[in-house]
Amino acid sequence: MNIPVIALLLQGIPEGTAITTLAFVISRIPLKLNKILLIGTALSVCTYVVRLFPIPFGIHTILIIIILFIVLTMFTKGDVGLCFMASLLSCLALVIVETTCILLLMPVFSITLKTLATYNANRIVLGEIHVLLLFISAFLVNKMILKINYLNL
Repeated sequence: MNIPVIALLLQGIPEGTAITTLAFVISRIPLKLNKILLIGTALSVCTYVVRLFPIPFGIHTILIIIILFIVLTMFTKGDVGLCFMASLLSCLALVIVETTCILLLMPVFSITLKTLATYNANRIVLGEIHVLLLFISAFLVNKMILKINYLNL
């Protein structure tokens, strides 16, 4: 599936960054903005490149889970089991939040699947909503983990 470069820049990179942020939080890796942005951008570019090939839709998600796991484990020295779980849960959260947003917001904005696939602006605007929800989820999970850690002291 060919994705315009503008969609990569305006939706793909923020989405990759949101997934990475959530994965950092779940795997309890300290949040470092430069690492998160670098990994998130790399994930987005990998997704973009993989989707250029004629492979079944969804394969890119499996590859992103694997790439995110490897990057979290190698470059952040995170716990292997926790990094694997974080990679899976982050991508699962993306699928759930993105699907829910699309299903709930398409009727609100009177957008069909055909319109969504045809017009990049619609796809990018709807995409930003689920990206924002992923960042909010990462913030809330991080706050919950910090609170649990504080209570256990």
